[in-house]
Amino acid sequence: MALTNAGAPIQLLFEAENHVVSVELKDGTTYRGILAEAEDTMNVQLKEVTQTAKEGRVQRLEHVFLRGGNIKFIVLPEVLKNAPIFKKVNQMRASKVKEELPLKGKGTKRARTGGAKK
Repeated sequence: MALTNAGAPIQLLFEAENHVVSVELKDGTTYRGILAEAEDTMNVQLKEVTQTAKEGRVQRLEHVFLRGGNIKFIVLPEVLKNAPIFKKVNQMRASKVKEELPLKGKGTKRARTGGAKK
């Protein structure tokens, strides 16, 4: 796993290293194997891979490198629903909500209408 300031989806991909994942490419080919390494660009290396072609032909491969630009989606294991990145995202959302809440006592009717009270 590379040290990075990447967003939550990429950090979640890093958390998936050493877990079994499924990757579908834009051409319809699917790969299922152990995620050996992931990069910020979504390039991934899988080991102990089962490749299924769009036509249904299945092939076993020892090692595969998939370019991030060709990936349509990645299915991650369910165990990652408890990944630490979700706690950080929830904390960020909570702090953002607190910042957006209006302060009580501020914004009286006079201030909202723009004129003096008659």
